[in-house]
Amino acid sequence: MTKKEIVKEISEEIGLTQLKTKEIVQKTFDAIVKTLVEDGRIELRNFGVFEVKRRAARKARNPRTGDKVFVPEKFVVTFKPGKEMEERVRQLEEEAARKALAQQSAERNGGPPGSHASTASSGESAETTASTPAAETPSS
Repeated sequence: MTKKEIVKEISEEIGLTQLKTKEIVQKTFDAIVKTLVEDGRIELRNFGVFEVKRRAARKARNPRTGDKVFVPEKFVVTFKPGKEMEERVRQLEEEAARKALAQQSAERNGGPPGSHASTASSGESAETTASTPAAETPSS
């Protein structure tokens, strides 16, 4: 997804013009960068933590020539996702594993690939959607 697509989606959701929404999105990104440069860390609750870390100078080897090369120290931005993001990605991972297992099972049973998997994944997504509101209810 690009910044332009993010702007379009947000503007449609909240009813602002794309121009005004783009300005808000850009100001948000600018504030994140400014905070990283000035403070070296920004924590966005329920999203994650961006942090500037120093990567030490080191000696490396050029893979083509085998010569030793000096790599100077540099600063890099790291990101550690928050609990909510981690959980949602884990659910995506589990869903993909279930679909792969269903497809393997269908192939072993002699059906064409995906014939039984689509039925299983439909049931699984209904099961997943049914459990999602229950998970969201306590926080509401």
